[in-house]
Amino acid sequence: MKTEMICSGFGGQGALTIGKFLAKAGMQEGLNVSWLPSYGPEMRGGTANVSTVISTEAIASPLVTHPDILVALNQPSVDKFGPDIKKGGLMIANEDMCPHKLDRADIDMIYAPMSSIAKEIGSPKVLNMVAIGIIIGKKDLVKYDTLEKDLTEFLKKKNPDLLEANLKAIKRGIELGRK
Repeated sequence: MKTEMICSGFGGQGALTIGKFLAKAGMQEGLNVSWLPSYGPEMRGGTANVSTVISTEAIASPLVTHPDILVALNQPSVDKFGPDIKKGGLMIANEDMCPHKLDRADIDMIYAPMSSIAKEIGSPKVLNMVAIGIIIGKKDLVKYDTLEKDLTEFLKKKNPDLLEANLKAIKRGIELGRK
């Protein structure tokens, strides 16, 4: 098993965090992982993306040019990376910020209102966790329990008030991914 992924969006949307938490969970589950971020000098508001690879085999290169999975949190991400998704791959797009659909019949596409779901849960900061949940629900890339443990440890120190909202967002995403 080898899954190559690109997560992309505006700086501040949490695209890099998606790749980071999935890579960390994969590592804790004994898989080989790589995480290679890329972002413009603007940081918040600029374009940010991360290449993440999770594999049972050794990873030769952290660069991802033709992803199995694309998480696109905004329209520029769909436009830039959508054409490069491998045939049979998956695109998960934030429907609230991606009004123009990708014209491809050879991949699975999940358009979900991630920004709206995050607001409904109570924090726009959990948008990225909805995407993680969709990946888990659709692909079983890592286990929910591994992510829950990691998030709990991380947020207990940094921002305990956000823990419940993050876990709720992941669970909501899992439901969407399984549909």
